[in-house]
Amino acid sequence: SAQPRPAVCVAVKIRLLGYWSLIYGYCAVCTAVALLKLWWNIVLRPTATFQWGLRDTPPACLNDTSLGTHCYVRIKESGLRFHYVAAGERGKPLMLFLHGFPEFWFSWRYQLREFKSEFRVVAIDMRGYGESDLPLSTESYGFDYLVTDVKDIVEYLGYNRCCLVGHDWGGTIAWLFAIHYPEMVTKLIVLNCPHPSVFTDYALRHPSQLLKSSHFFFFQLPRFPELMLSINDFKALKALFTSRSTGIGRKGRLLTAEDLEAYLYALSQPGALTGALNYYRNVFSSLPLSHKHVRSPVLLLWGERDAFLEQEMAEACRLYIRNHFRLNIISGASHWLQQDQPDIVNTLIWTFLKEGEGRKGYRN
Repeated sequence: SAQPRPAVCVAVKIRLLGYWSLIYGYCAVCTAVALLKLWWNIVLRPTATFQWGLRDTPPACLNDTSLGTHCYVRIKESGLRFHYVAAGERGKPLMLFLHGFPEFWFSWRYQLREFKSEFRVVAIDMRGYGESDLPLSTESYGFDYLVTDVKDIVEYLGYNRCCLVGHDWGGTIAWLFAIHYPEMVTKLIVLNCPHPSVFTDYALRHPSQLLKSSHFFFFQLPRFPELMLSINDFKALKALFTSRSTGIGRKGRLLTAEDLEAYLYALSQPGALTGALNYYRNVFSSLPLSHKHVRSPVLLLWGERDAFLEQEMAEACRLYIRNHFRLNIISGASHWLQQDQPDIVNTLIWTFLKEGEGRKGYRN
């Protein structure tokens, strides 16, 4: 029975070699494409290419009192200070919002207003984002640290459980938190983010998804991605939210000029892009997952026009859920779902919250 072990070890090493060869090979391809783009930018706009500005003053929308109160917490264990915006009565059930890339608490503005009537709503700036602390080392953005941040914040707020809502990278952390701390999640709501194991398995088997995820590989490089996102006064970041291919659709609620400026204000601060990109720079070392099953009720909302994630992954998430699972595909909606179609998203969340326990059935 001991004889197959060397063969198994060799097979594992070959798979690991293939895995990392794929990653570094694709990094090289993405770097070559980015260098061509940079060269073309310099040819077309030699003076404007390397011009970008730090925004010194936050736009008025970031201080809108209808969204909530700006608060800070320093976590003893990590030593990090986190910024969050909170609304609704203290003592009501906690609804905690985790944002994605390249966003910050402001992406949940429509949900903060909507759910504060029956919940204590809290939207945090995750580590490396907004006004929260920005650890310098890439290792500080490992899954374990990011999940522990959520646990620490929930407990600091005086709760032992919450309704957890995550989008994009915030969705990944929400899935992981529900896997590791099932007793702390009454209901899990994820927007445009597959279960991490679904994403890994699917991307390795579907070159089309690998192509859509090319930014994962490009962002592994030091410093160069920060430069490419900054040139032409953050043109690439603006395009993420507004272009026809990746931005909010024509039928969606388009970002106002002030909304867009809020994102540029947050991401133009010193070190802000590096903090956001460090989530990607640690991801390949954190996969695959050893624990995968989710035991909380799950609502997965998915924008049909997501430019970065293929819809087939949404249904595949059912495999890892050991409880009620509801999936809603929102026609014509983009990756930026909660901002693109806030009314539909809010209605679907209310419907999910009323199921089973109902709105009044939550306990702190």
